[in-house]
Amino acid sequence: MKTLTLSEANQIADKALEKGRELNFAPLTVIVLDAGGHTKVLKREDGCSLLRPEIAMGKAWGTLGMGFGGRELARRGAKMPGFFSALSDMSGGRMVPVPGGVLIRSEAGEILGSVGISGDTSDNDETCAVYGIRAANLTPDTGD
Repeated sequence: MKTLTLSEANQIADKALEKGRELNFAPLTVIVLDAGGHTKVLKREDGCSLLRPEIAMGKAWGTLGMGFGGRELARRGAKMPGFFSALSDMSGGRMVPVPGGVLIRSEAGEILGSVGISGDTSDNDETCAVYGIRAANLTPDTGD
């Protein structure tokens, strides 16, 4: 079984930030988690607001915990608010069910980890996460 390396995690984060600068997005915070939910990389650009690391973690952790991308989390959250309220309680408030949380999959489809980005709009955050994951020759899963 393939695992997410530190080198891959660094490349994902660096390329995601590079994409944000290219597109002139607001300052971003990027977190990359391994399949066990442990932090491999956390990078916070200058000018990020105080809660960005926690929001990025909530996006990454929620997708990993549920096994599907942030877009699907958002759809399910809208359809089942009571269930997602309970999930939030069970997870200690650690889930942020919006785009910007993207699963990292191997070529074979195995979940290797996840990326969470916060700082700009959720859609823009997701764009950067997808770019970073692809730059590392891995497969992004946004939930679409």
